[in-house]
Amino acid sequence: MLKLGMFLFQNAEEVEETVENSQNLIDLIASGGPMGIAIVTILLMLSIAAVYIFIERWLTISQASKIDDNFINNIRASVASGNIEGAKALCRNTDTPVARMIEKGLSRIGKPLKDIDAAVENVGNLEVFKLEKNLSSLASISGAAPMIGFLGTVTGMILAFYKMASEQNVTPDVLAGGIYQALITTAFGLLIGIFSFVGYNLLVARVEQVIFQMERSTMEFMDLLQEPSH
Repeated sequence: MLKLGMFLFQNAEEVEETVENSQNLIDLIASGGPMGIAIVTILLMLSIAAVYIFIERWLTISQASKIDDNFINNIRASVASGNIEGAKALCRNTDTPVARMIEKGLSRIGKPLKDIDAAVENVGNLEVFKLEKNLSSLASISGAAPMIGFLGTVTGMILAFYKMASEQNVTPDVLAGGIYQALITTAFGLLIGIFSFVGYNLLVARVEQVIFQMERSTMEFMDLLQEPSH
C-alpha cells in the first residue's frame, strides 16, 4: 500500500511538471510579442498542412497502385470473346488510373491504333496530374518552413539585443525570452522542413511507381488490340 501511494505521488509530480513546462512554453512564445506569436502560429499551420497533404496523398497513391494481376488477363479474355461491354464494366468497377485508361481505349475500339494510343495517353496525363496534386505545396512547405523559422531567429535576437540595450540591469532572465524564441522557431521550422522534404520525396517515388505500372499496362493493352490482326 505504501509503494502504491509513493507511485501515485511520483506520477502526480510528473504530471504537474509536464503541465508546468507546457505553461512555461506558452508563456515563452507569448513573451516574443505579436511577431513571435505570428511566426509560431504560421509554423503550426504549415505543420498541420504538411501532415494532412502527406497522409491524404499517401492513401490516394497507395489506392492507385493497387492493380489486380489478373486485370489485364480478364480484359484480354473479354476482348477476345467480343464482349467489349463486359470489359468496360470491369474497368468501371476498378477504381485505378490503369482501369480508366483502358476504359478510354476500349471506347475507341474500331478507330486507328494511333488514335486509341493518343486517347489513352491523354487520360494517363490527367491521371498523373491528379496523383501529383498538392505535391508542389508540400515541396513549398519544405522550403518555406525553415526560412520562417530563421525569421523567428532574427526577430528573437533583435528582441534580446533590444532588451539588452534598454534594460539597466541585464540579467539572463532579460535575454532568455528572445533567445528562447529564436531557438524554438528555428528548431520548429527545421523539423517541419525535414518532414516535408522527406515526405515529398517518398510521394514522388510512389508516383513514379504508379506511372511505371500505367505505362506497362498501356503497352500490354495496345499489344492486345493488335493480336487479332496477326
